[in-house]
Amino acid sequence: MYAVFVTGGKQYKVSEGDLVFVEKLNVAEGETVTFDQVLAVNNDTETKLGTPVVDGANVVARVVKNGKAKKIVVFRYKSKKNEKRKQGHRQPYTKVQIEKINA
Repeated sequence: MYAVFVTGGKQYKVSEGDLVFVEKLNVAEGETVTFDQVLAVNNDTETKLGTPVVDGANVVARVVKNGKAKKIVVFRYKSKKNEKRKQGHRQPYTKVQIEKINA
């Protein structure tokens, strides 16, 4: 069984027990969060597709960790103009474990 849901402007395909890194949520570690915008649900025999969401379906997950990803370097450069700029960025994330898919 799997489901496709939306959070933070991105779509995730998950099954029960999966660990997923999603955009930062304002939820403390150890708490549960429910994702209501479920686009599709498949339970081995049939697939339910939403228009745009499946009615009554949700995904329940437990927050494992809040953190920041590895640093990336953003370097902007214009040749022959002596113009350069270096900047770092660490994207915040929330790591969740999918506990239950309700269809």
